[in-house]
Amino acid sequence: MAQDSEDRKAATRVTHLGRKPEWTGVEGHPSAVVSPPVWRASTHLYPDTKALKEGPKHNADGHFYYGRRGAPTQWALSAALTELEPGAAGTMLYPSGVAAIAGALLTVLRPGDVLLMTDHAYEPSRTMARALLKPLGVETRWIDPADPAAIEANACANTRAVLLESPGSLTMEVHDTPAHCAAARQRGIVSILDNTWAGPLGYAALAKGADISVMSLTKHVGGHSDLMMGSATAGPQWYEKLRHNAHVMGQVVSPDDAALALRGLRTMALRLEKATQNALAIATWLAGRSEVGQVYCPMLAGSPGHDLWKRDFTGGCGLIGFTFAGSDAAARNRFIDALALFGIGYSWGGFESLVTPADPATIRTASQPDPRPGIRLSIGLEDAGDLIADLEQALGAWSAP
Repeated sequence: MAQDSEDRKAATRVTHLGRKPEWTGVEGHPSAVVSPPVWRASTHLYPDTKALKEGPKHNADGHFYYGRRGAPTQWALSAALTELEPGAAGTMLYPSGVAAIAGALLTVLRPGDVLLMTDHAYEPSRTMARALLKPLGVETRWIDPADPAAIEANACANTRAVLLESPGSLTMEVHDTPAHCAAARQRGIVSILDNTWAGPLGYAALAKGADISVMSLTKHVGGHSDLMMGSATAGPQWYEKLRHNAHVMGQVVSPDDAALALRGLRTMALRLEKATQNALAIATWLAGRSEVGQVYCPMLAGSPGHDLWKRDFTGGCGLIGFTFAGSDAAARNRFIDALALFGIGYSWGGFESLVTPADPATIRTASQPDPRPGIRLSIGLEDAGDLIADLEQALGAWSAP
């Protein structure tokens, strides 16, 4: 008996998803190539005026209409991401992760609505609340990610949606997402989860209660720091609304970038496994250093959120952080500048290791994290021993007078 696709392991699934015969071949020779070719086209031509008239009636992937609705390269990526998410009806692609968050929020929210947002959310999400949603008449209320009763305590009759993020992108706090989603659903509130940290291989967002799962494909799916893209995946209740809204706003991604994302997807399981192993080794080492205050790594036993991560997640990633036990921002800068194997730059999830300063206490509203100078590390695919040696020598610069 053939094995059901949903029963196959992650590495098998990401290798085969999105490779429909009609997208990797031609009539009479389906599956002629391994990967869907790059279809570059703004205009899709029709054989006659009758077909032209019928075109708008077929608004679904697989039907040519106009370049803004995509072609096989984009459709293959959307299909693969949808199949990775149990319970999904479809996936919309956006030119960045921030655009995907905006697309989801603008699909759900209307003037007069109230949005709940977890206090450890990605800073551009917080900016969106102030600079995009507030002028549209949407109020945002911040909720403590550690408070299991946060939704009940902050929701009102006008609360329409909650934007969750677990783990948080700076302090890696894991909140009880299934409980939050259940509480939201009981009140008719739409749950939107930024699932970039774990992705569908590490956390089954829709199966655990989220209505819409958003990812920055720039990170793990791309995996090589050479593309910008985002996605929003939803079940039947919200997918068509997401799709309609994205088309109205003219959201589309480049077929070349879609091809790069598909290429990255094929090795994502392997890269995540290696990055997670490296990150856990480094977090364990950091936890034993006297120079370090708090380590932010939910995969690390004894760390905040570890029990929830162990209960709900099937994988991790290389994004971790820590605070220093003392000193100031100048000492932190000496540490960062002394690193040789860590690039100084935003983003994460690529093959290379990155470092940035992190001061979450300066942007929080409803909770108070460790106020000491912090660091965010994106651990890449280098040898873990080499990375630890680099961190150790940089601690020498940190402690220098």
